[in-house]
Amino acid sequence: MPQEFQLNVNGASRRAYVEPDAPLLYILRNDFELSGPRFGCGLSQCGACTVLIEGKAARSCVTPVVSVGAAKITTLEGLGSKDKLHPLQKAFIGEQAAQCGFCTNGMIMTAKALLDKTPRPTEHQIRKALAANFCRCGTHNRIVRAIQRASREA
Repeated sequence: MPQEFQLNVNGASRRAYVEPDAPLLYILRNDFELSGPRFGCGLSQCGACTVLIEGKAARSCVTPVVSVGAAKITTLEGLGSKDKLHPLQKAFIGEQAAQCGFCTNGMIMTAKALLDKTPRPTEHQIRKALAANFCRCGTHNRIVRAIQRASREA
């Protein structure tokens, strides 16, 4: 039976009337019209749906809305704006790290969680953090360079 949920998304209080086991991804995309998190596999295996929940990378495709509570949710849209891009967004553009762009949300959100915890990660730490994020276009080297660039410029 649908219930009302009050969520903290990108610093704003948002309401959704949905089933408690509805995946957070569906609410973010369908109810709140946020297009950053993507549906990739629906099994928490590709990373396209990654968001930050209390600063930690989480796969929204397998996160039931009832489990979120009052936690702070940040999507790609919450990192920067058209007028003021986040350093990771600038670095991804500067390094041309996106080809088709489908994985970009997951890569940036995972990188954000990494840089918040480890501001100057090694290449090995970056690759390890991104290991469960898939890019079928093969732009991993540019993605790693973008994260390195963002860590230097932050």
